[in-house]
Amino acid sequence: MLQLYQGVDILSRIGGIDTLDDANSLFRDRCDEDTRRKLAGISNEKALLKIANAIAMTNPDRVFVNTGSEEDMQWVRIMSMAKGEERPVAMKDHTVHFDLPEEQARIIDRTYYIVNEDEDTSILAQSILRDDALDYVGSHMEGIGRGMTLLVGFFSRGPIGAKAAIPALEITTSTYVMHSANILYRHVYDEFDEEVERAGIFFTNVHSEGPNRPEDLPQARVFMDRSWLTTYSLFCTYAGNTLLLKKGNHRFAVDLATYYRRESELSEHMFITGITRDDRTTYFAGAAPSGCGKTTTAMTGTDFIGDDLAQLWIAPDGTLRAINPEKGIFGIVRDVNAESDPYLIDALRDEGTEVIWTNVLVDVHGVPYWVGNGENLPDEGFNFQGEWWHGKTDDRGQPVPLSHPNARCTVDCREIGNYNEGAAEDPSGVEVRVITYGGRDSDTMPPVRVAQDADHGVVIGASILSAATATEVGARGVRPALGKRALHPGPAGRLHGRSVRVLQFRQARL
Repeated sequence: MLQLYQGVDILSRIGGIDTLDDANSLFRDRCDEDTRRKLAGISNEKALLKIANAIAMTNPDRVFVNTGSEEDMQWVRIMSMAKGEERPVAMKDHTVHFDLPEEQARIIDRTYYIVNEDEDTSILAQSILRDDALDYVGSHMEGIGRGMTLLVGFFSRGPIGAKAAIPALEITTSTYVMHSANILYRHVYDEFDEEVERAGIFFTNVHSEGPNRPEDLPQARVFMDRSWLTTYSLFCTYAGNTLLLKKGNHRFAVDLATYYRRESELSEHMFITGITRDDRTTYFAGAAPSGCGKTTTAMTGTDFIGDDLAQLWIAPDGTLRAINPEKGIFGIVRDVNAESDPYLIDALRDEGTEVIWTNVLVDVHGVPYWVGNGENLPDEGFNFQGEWWHGKTDDRGQPVPLSHPNARCTVDCREIGNYNEGAAEDPSGVEVRVITYGGRDSDTMPPVRVAQDADHGVVIGASILSAATATEVGARGVRPALGKRALHPGPAGRLHGRSVRVLQFRQARL
């Protein structure tokens, strides 16, 4: 059984800031007047201690607080290009970011839950004991921010005031990470104290890319402290490893639903989309692993809400409600084209949209291209491997693709033509009446199978095999054994990394 706030708080132990007086003293010594003014707008003591300890641990030259104002967000954009984490491309408000060639996806082999002695976790999760994590974080993150600016942002994973929305701190030395958070999540600086009081908790994410060199990648780690709801990410820049509001905090939300909100809430990798016909809108949620078409499927609806994550709960009236914890898309662009993804391609190719491209090809005119975009492709340009030309091979003689299979775009959902912003920002969520499951499974399941009831549907969905995609470093094409996954769920009630605890759907009008 997971117990919150058990064992030593690693961030507090390393930072050494235990009282609010100590925190304020550090702020006076380390922060300029504008930063102190912004921090004075936050009264939650636990959050201020988290921020102070992150500053003490990473030891940056400067601290910048991002309140979500247009002035602050513009500062992040400008600094990201000045720092070299992003580069401008031809279209206004478009930039490109390149991760290291060796870090083009999630480093699942170096991602760990921090656990206490005798604490159970899913058999599918790697774990590290608290004392060992304390040693590693202390050895590698102390002083990792020297010479850098530490950015602090206040975000909400979901519409402000929604039952399942949880506020979170994003603390990072990466301007690219903060720029991505500005697009993908709702700013909650002005309501942070009230939202923490409503939710009863908040998540904390601490990251630094360090020198950002290939030789540092063997030391790269992502740690998720389940007890203290804090993530640590070091020596990496790929957003799936660094923007822990997404993957890391999703796992915390899964734990909270599994251990503390059982049979009333779920946290899932699911798209949410509605289909309107004859003045009636029916909302669907659908689960599938990354790289298996959630974004494309979600955008076939008339009322798009989200393409990746969903927080679900049973409302007092018995209906199943859902919100998207994000407000943007961090989407794979391979095979995104005018025929398959007209709404997304319009957002990416039309003027007036802010987009961060990652690991695509940029041609000599500054135009981004990717494999499968349905356009005439250039013969040369610059991509995640550096200078690129048609026919280029790597040191093993393998062709270097025009763009990485996990190349991405980051874009605000409000730029998508079928996005229903009113429904997406409604704190009461949308009523979900249909749930689907899918994956890359060509030989063990028929293309479409209808469940007899909710319990049957959950079992079917949890049993779908799916080959790993380019979203995971070194795991592409791997499929776990069906027997192991079906017969041996983890103690948290998870199969395939997903909570499959059955909600009492009989109460819901499905």
